[in-house]
Amino acid sequence: MLYVATTTTGQQLKSYRLTSPDGNIVLKVEAGAKMQWSVVHKGETAIAPSPLSLQLQSGEALGDRAIVAFDKTITVNTTFKAINYKKSIITDHYNQLTLNCKGDYGVIFRAYNDAVAYRFFIKKKGGVIIKNEEANFNFTDDYTSYIPIQWDYRDGKIFNSSFEALYHEIRLSQFPNDSLAFLPLLVVAGAKKLVVLEADLEDYPGMYLELNSTGKGLKAVFAPYPTEAKVVGSNYIPTKREDYIAKTSGTRSFPWRTVVISEQDKDLLNQDIVQKLAAPSRLQDISWIKTGLVAWDWWNARNISGVDFKAGLNTPTYKYFIDFAAENKIPYIIIDGGWSDRGDLMKVAPNLNLPEVINYARSKSVDVILWSTWYNILQQMDTAFPVYARLGVKGWKIDYVDRDDQVAVKSLYDIAAKAAVYKQLVDYHGAFKPTGLHRTYPNVIGYEGVKGLENYKWANEDQPRYTTTIPYIRMMAGPMDYTPGAMRNSNEANYRVVPGNPMSKGTRCNQLAQYVIFESPLQMLSDNPTIYKREKECTGFIAKMPTTFDETIALDGKVGEYVALVRRKGNTWFAGAMSNWTPRDITLDFSFLNEGNYEAEIFKDGVNADRDATDYKREVVKLTGTQKLTIHLAQGGGWAARIYPVN
Repeated sequence: MLYVATTTTGQQLKSYRLTSPDGNIVLKVEAGAKMQWSVVHKGETAIAPSPLSLQLQSGEALGDRAIVAFDKTITVNTTFKAINYKKSIITDHYNQLTLNCKGDYGVIFRAYNDAVAYRFFIKKKGGVIIKNEEANFNFTDDYTSYIPIQWDYRDGKIFNSSFEALYHEIRLSQFPNDSLAFLPLLVVAGAKKLVVLEADLEDYPGMYLELNSTGKGLKAVFAPYPTEAKVVGSNYIPTKREDYIAKTSGTRSFPWRTVVISEQDKDLLNQDIVQKLAAPSRLQDISWIKTGLVAWDWWNARNISGVDFKAGLNTPTYKYFIDFAAENKIPYIIIDGGWSDRGDLMKVAPNLNLPEVINYARSKSVDVILWSTWYNILQQMDTAFPVYARLGVKGWKIDYVDRDDQVAVKSLYDIAAKAAVYKQLVDYHGAFKPTGLHRTYPNVIGYEGVKGLENYKWANEDQPRYTTTIPYIRMMAGPMDYTPGAMRNSNEANYRVVPGNPMSKGTRCNQLAQYVIFESPLQMLSDNPTIYKREKECTGFIAKMPTTFDETIALDGKVGEYVALVRRKGNTWFAGAMSNWTPRDITLDFSFLNEGNYEAEIFKDGVNADRDATDYKREVVKLTGTQKLTIHLAQGGGWAARIYPVN
């Protein structure tokens, strides 16, 4: 039931209440000297009163001393088709309160059954300059949180970030005062999990968070508007910034600030809030957009063997990659960094005959995606996109964005729109988290913004804990190009950093399960084709994996400990489970299967996987929807299955 109550006190304070469709969430808004919002979930405060305002360069503070001219409430209960996603249909059910304020602005609040959200909008003539935005997320206690932290922002470095960090599992009060957190992040509020995100971030800087004055709350910080920048290596780094965060149109809506509320960890695995809040697709024709697996050359350092040519960045090596992709019906290969001159996409490396490689790929029903720095794309997309589209290139992996100020954020929309004109796909790397651009421009089929497998080339970190945390937090924002597929697997004791022949932490089946669990419409095979050819069973399983699905069901899990879910494509189900370094047994309930008989191709940790992480066992078993199956996950272990109907 939707219920809005308006009261007026002697101090002209107006209060509003908005309930979720199921009645479990009550969002309260107070409009007085300061506009504040708060949230109660099942009778318990989830968000304590938290001020919000939009501060203009002119001195206006929209939200302070707000005079509400009129308010409007609506209920929406609809569905829409998702594009290149973990499910085909999304139910969008919420109650909404709009406060229209004197001064040509307003705030929209929404209450879902599992989330709350708000955004400002303005209706002013001409343009405006946004000095700052006040956004707070106050909690009732000094809760433990999972926070991805970038250090030393006060010297300006934080505003140039790859947005890759392990989670610091700390109390809110332990938040370092010289640092910022990027989103999403999770707060453990007693039995509830609260995840803070933003959505529909367009032509506006991304939101960071830091500890606020309450000591148990977080407040927003934004990168100042950049006016000058220079190229440093592969990066394009601002050297001068203004004292404001954005200059923009006087008539527009601003990004959504949202909090997801969950009582069960597993429910975080199947969240759609960013899709719901994102702007719908702006592409009329999406028939040319093709998702799928891609053979990738960079992580494995183009190390191949058993051939009669010198492996490297050359034509024979990429023909070898293409042959591997064709043999396994993998639709793409990526030619990563080094194929062109560092500063000129139109100058191809001398040992690479790019037209020959592309034509060879086409003859094998394989397509080619090229890597580029963000700076080079900014300088040359008007030239490079049409030229390489005519040549047959199907898309771009764009790297080293490493910023989310207004200029950088706007550019990702501009690039996606321009790429779509030439029917080019886009995979953003070295970029901030997704916030809905992949719905607005569905040709954006990949995002990094995660501390991915590439880090095994140089780091010794607790990745199994990280990989059982990101599905609950980072993946809620959208596609996550973690780049799985390592075949040199190691337990904790035996792991070594070997940049030229990198290893992964955790078992072989942990890597296989990542293809089920990690969402990415362009999912990479990161290791080299020679190893995949030797590991035919595992390669065959990976090659059958879809990268988008019709349905997702979360089975079980605990943040940072383990995760288990299933996804359906057509009438075939794919199941995956992973553990951190703690071995465990979990029971999977297969009641999601329709009536009838099924067969499951299962990959599970071998009995010696704790000593040799490459040890696994493949088996084919009969299944029905009435069964429950107890599975064992080794240290850093995994379990993966393809389940299909049989007569």
